[in-house]
Amino acid sequence: MKIQRKQSVVLVPLPCQGHLTPMLQLGSILHSQGFSVIIAHPEFNTPKYSNHPEFVFHSMDDVLKGINISSPSLENIYDLNENCKVPLRNYLVKKMKEEGDQLACIVYDNVMIFVDDVATQLRLPSIVLHTSSAAYLHSMITIYQQPEKYFPFEDSQLLDPLPELHPLRFKDVPIPTVNNTVAEPVLDFFKAINNIGSSVATIWNTMQDMENPILLRLQEHYKVPFYAIGPFHKMAPMASSTSILQEDDSCIKWLDRQVPNSVLYVSIGSQMRINDKELTETAWGLAKSDQPFLWVIRPGSVSGFQCAEALPDGFEKMVGERGRIVKWAPQKQVLSHPAVAGFFTHCGWNSTLESILEEVPLICRPFLADQPVTARYLSHMYKVGFELEVIERTVIEKTVRKLMLSDEGKDLKKRVVDMKQKIVVGMQIDGASHKNLNDLVDFISALPSRLPPPTPVVGAFDTSSKCIRES
Repeated sequence: MKIQRKQSVVLVPLPCQGHLTPMLQLGSILHSQGFSVIIAHPEFNTPKYSNHPEFVFHSMDDVLKGINISSPSLENIYDLNENCKVPLRNYLVKKMKEEGDQLACIVYDNVMIFVDDVATQLRLPSIVLHTSSAAYLHSMITIYQQPEKYFPFEDSQLLDPLPELHPLRFKDVPIPTVNNTVAEPVLDFFKAINNIGSSVATIWNTMQDMENPILLRLQEHYKVPFYAIGPFHKMAPMASSTSILQEDDSCIKWLDRQVPNSVLYVSIGSQMRINDKELTETAWGLAKSDQPFLWVIRPGSVSGFQCAEALPDGFEKMVGERGRIVKWAPQKQVLSHPAVAGFFTHCGWNSTLESILEEVPLICRPFLADQPVTARYLSHMYKVGFELEVIERTVIEKTVRKLMLSDEGKDLKKRVVDMKQKIVVGMQIDGASHKNLNDLVDFISALPSRLPPPTPVVGAFDTSSKCIRES
């Protein structure tokens, strides 16, 4: 039964699909618990209001109009953090006057570091949302606490294990490198986005039963309450689309015509890009695997080309009705379809959780940030995916056939079913995610309307993003 609460919460997402989706899902979760939810968002990648009539939306001028960016760079993220600070502060001052003590707190994506400054100035309680795995954050913190142990490294070390970070290798370093080293401004940026400042708690789109040892270590580091209430897409009561891009629902009819457990779903997410060579190798690998596939080729995802125009000559004729290509797909609906048996993925955290919860094993082709970390955990810790180490048609063909046809693939399927069942237990009444959600609701409800003035800390880390501009 929906609890009737008067408090409202303000949510501030990073306007990238992989970050916006879990923030909107968190909004649905909190709304189902009786909170009024306000989404204060930059204008870039504005969410579709009509999909979320339960929310109040407030658009902040981010001064990025006219800038052609399909996904924000570090420079763009710096601009977002600088440009949204005054609009958010002005809006919150207005809401605090209107709602008084009913404005409970502000929840912000950890990349939107300016929010902590605004909340501290207004003495408004703030909570950080981490949209990636705990393993990813732990790896970053471990590295930037002693960067000299990791950088620079030689090409000959790429497959060597990272100290203290099993099962990661140097090639899986989750911080961007140039010539196998990391620039000081980039390192400072990653320190900044993982410094929770004056925030009073953190929320995680992960599961205690899945990442508890790492969560405990992180909680010891941050010394604030942790609330692991994932998987958000299953904990949220509303199934509204959070996609910024237009979904092509026609692919579902194509899936309806396929044999159960026969189709490989291929998608590298909303931001990743490949070159035409990788597209060609992937195309021929899929074609020669002889397996049915649904392939998302997003406009702009192939450098220098629009959508599927870079596909090699003869590919579509060879594949025929066995393959279906779309610009964007309703992913959760695709993964839950009985015809889908595998997911060739970039290993974004949302995609990973969606795949596991639909009992779909993975082929892991990570690109950057948290993706290499997730891919290694999926393939070497949880053993529910095969890691694609070489982007070459013969390797892709063999990996697809191994996933879809071999005994090894069947073993992956069994393990992902077991993993899903453990996660589902955590979502039930007595489970960890359900209990953590109840605790989070009680925590927010008990927050003071205004925090005491902050005590200056000598030598505290500066969370400004000046370092990004200099890089």
